[in-house]
Amino acid sequence: MDRPEIQPDNILTQVGRVHRLCGVLAVWPLSLMSPSEWKYVATSGLEQFGTTRWNVVLLEGAEASPRAAQALEQLCRTYWYPLYAYLRRLSYSPQDAHNLTERFIARLLGKSVGASLDGRKGKFRLFALASLNHFLAYERDRENDANHAGGQVPVPIESRDAECRYLQEALPGLSPERDFERQWAIAVLDWALARLREEYNSAGNTRHFALLKKFLTADAGDKACARLAEELNAHAGSIAATVQRMRQRYRELVRAEIADTVAGTGDIDDETRWLVAALS
Repeated sequence: MDRPEIQPDNILTQVGRVHRLCGVLAVWPLSLMSPSEWKYVATSGLEQFGTTRWNVVLLEGAEASPRAAQALEQLCRTYWYPLYAYLRRLSYSPQDAHNLTERFIARLLGKSVGASLDGRKGKFRLFALASLNHFLAYERDRENDANHAGGQVPVPIESRDAECRYLQEALPGLSPERDFERQWAIAVLDWALARLREEYNSAGNTRHFALLKKFLTADAGDKACARLAEELNAHAGSIAATVQRMRQRYRELVRAEIADTVAGTGDIDDETRWLVAALS
């Protein structure tokens, strides 16, 4: 269940982040990645669906179990940025958005979440946004003084990095809800790609990943394969096969990332379709 310490490092920015993300999902659902094809082999920690993070929160959160608290904290560390972007779209200043995001997560982690959940609402994405709106309704007019009062910040956020990212990625004309959805979808793909990178690094194939990752979002034509084969001292045919395996593994990791945020297997395909739509 434990996730390795992987920090998304703008891998997707390096290959043309947003428009290439849209390119991935514009091509793969039609030819390579239709939702019905997103079937992963046994991924470490996911052999039984009950071990995914949001499912653990739902099952054990009411009992305030340490495992549920850890799972919820990991989810918040993964998906804090869509919350920040949502607050900025609501016209909160960078500092207020930063403080409110940290304070909201601290409040969320201090509650027995499972006890207040409707079992039919099985997606962490929907829970997080609804909970943030509820938090704002009661906290909007209160002084944002958690840090001044010495309150603990379990998921600290680097305000400058958050705002730089917001300014670089914000698209004009999006509603707060639409931007939240878009940033959530990007976070899913970011973390799946970070996990793919980590797997290649652990296998001693860091250079292979650096050279091949662009083919997640571009065709690996004969000329490109020939150039890479020469650079990696391999056969061109093996390069094409490696690209196919990389794409397949990425699909598996995206699905695994989605599984971490829903309550049951029946929600995975639905959330996959939602993710495709969010970036279309």
